[in-house]
Amino acid sequence: MTSLLPLTTPVDAASAISLATCVAPLVDALIRDADALRLKASRGPRDALIVDAGIAAAGGLEAGRRIAEICLGGLGRVALVPAGRFSPWDTLASVSTSDPVLACLGSQYAGWSLAAGGFFALGSGPGRAIAAVETLYGELGYRDRGEKVTLVLETSVVPPAEVVDEIAARCAVAPSDITLILTPTSSLAGTVQIVARVLEVALHKAHALHFPLEHIADGVGSAPICPPSPDFLTAMGRTNDAVLYGGDVHLFVHGPVDAAKDLATRLPSLASRDYGRPFGEIFAGYDCDFYKVDPLLFSPARVTVTAIDHGESFTAGGFDPILIARSFGG
Repeated sequence: MTSLLPLTTPVDAASAISLATCVAPLVDALIRDADALRLKASRGPRDALIVDAGIAAAGGLEAGRRIAEICLGGLGRVALVPAGRFSPWDTLASVSTSDPVLACLGSQYAGWSLAAGGFFALGSGPGRAIAAVETLYGELGYRDRGEKVTLVLETSVVPPAEVVDEIAARCAVAPSDITLILTPTSSLAGTVQIVARVLEVALHKAHALHFPLEHIADGVGSAPICPPSPDFLTAMGRTNDAVLYGGDVHLFVHGPVDAAKDLATRLPSLASRDYGRPFGEIFAGYDCDFYKVDPLLFSPARVTVTAIDHGESFTAGGFDPILIARSFGG
């Protein structure tokens, strides 16, 4: 059984649902289809269920697509669609959701820092809303409860028992009721689930710009699937570049026209001081210190914002196919 704690705006109490309930069929299906998806599901530290999506198991594009939908808490759809935007990189991860704020920020955002004994990873997925250790949940006025906890970790190693213990304690569940889906950055599944964060990246930056989250009614996004690389830094650079220079997001918002126009102007990656070079170069230029990179860089290349109460739309930013080719082909 799952239940919700009391809610306040911006998540509407009348319409809020349990992420744990919504995602359960997707997680069950992923485990049931593990062999077909080239995944490996097995019991790990403290008897937690570990789903290997690219460490020892091969994984693949379809696995990544389904894991991305799990990251969205069962409230979104991810499709791999053909497009001619960046030939020959002509496949896009296309993302839509029925509740962009809850799906993207409440679930998909990688906001839970998990560390122990030299291990570090950021947890994303619906289990975050059960632990609710991030201040973001106070702003959202949302917290979930559930007997099963699912998290997606971008990592190439299995978390130690101490990390499982922390998750179990924070979520008040037995370790055996925890499912950890592991998606290395250099894997095909990891590539897809990272690129499929294009809409979430836009929501996160809108939040950083103090745009009222309750005014965001809907949204869609897409970004090109980049080739993976066995080198972690190259793989990380390509997945970031896919969004920063190839991502496209359309948000539908309530409120004044001027607010919608201002959001469109400030949201694209072009507005950042670090815009204009492959992310790998930017990262190296800051001595590989992620926190020195301008946080406002992390946003889609092009953004359209529609003020749905007024019927007006505003577009800013643009794609950089030359930089995409430089990043993906290097």
